[in-house]
Amino acid sequence: MFSRIKDDIQGVFHRDPAARNTFEVLTNYPGLHAVWLHRISHKLWNAKWKWLARSLSTFSRWLTGIEIHPGATLGRRVFIDHGMGVVIGETAEIGDDVTLYHGVTLGGTSWKAGKRHPTLKNGAVVGAGAKVLGPITIGENGKVGSNSVVVKDIPDGATAVGIPGRIIVSKQKDANASMNPQRDKIAQKYGFDAYAVAQDNPDPVANAMGIMLEHMHQMDLKVEEMCKVIQSLGGDVCTENLHNISAEDFVDTGFELNESNANSSSKHTAFDPTI
Repeated sequence: MFSRIKDDIQGVFHRDPAARNTFEVLTNYPGLHAVWLHRISHKLWNAKWKWLARSLSTFSRWLTGIEIHPGATLGRRVFIDHGMGVVIGETAEIGDDVTLYHGVTLGGTSWKAGKRHPTLKNGAVVGAGAKVLGPITIGENGKVGSNSVVVKDIPDGATAVGIPGRIIVSKQKDANASMNPQRDKIAQKYGFDAYAVAQDNPDPVANAMGIMLEHMHQMDLKVEEMCKVIQSLGGDVCTENLHNISAEDFVDTGFELNESNANSSSKHTAFDPTI
């Protein structure tokens, strides 16, 4: 038992830079207190002392603000940071080195008996306020963004954000991203990742907008090619530039656009037959 407690404390030092010494961790980390009390209640639950197990679980919730059903299974070095408002259901299974932040819910979506809560494999991280619902699996080293609602499996090493949770980073996508030189060229031209899958921009909305922008760019290239061919045949088309975008165009949108950005944007929207 003492070796497990020592193991837990070392896990805190590895994942929380605010931890200063062992005594502070022992006395001021309710996430650890909840895990330790759960281990006792879980043993009572497995020994068929159901009422006593639930009573200890209720006391733990009162003491720490963290509710862990005694039937849930927790691995080694599980760290519940801050902890207030965390709820872990009866059939949840949590692997080793998993990190949960405050407000996380590992809940069920059915009243039927049996497996109805999530499984978190080793190294998973669930951000503050996230809801992981149903008998789904969060893969090894998988991550769930803060305030996300996840109802489908997340592969190993992937990150999911949003409502409902969408996978925005995975090892497979990272490998494929560098295999598309056209995408990299567009990203370099416009100054951002057209697919918004960079670590510093994990936004599903930006991801969708990036896909649309790339499609628009490809359409622009097709139109330019057609205009050149028609002009070479003597046609009188594409002789006027598109309307230049100015800051005034965005007054009623709530979006602020400075003149330098507007001029830069107009360069990309105007057609130059000499290109």
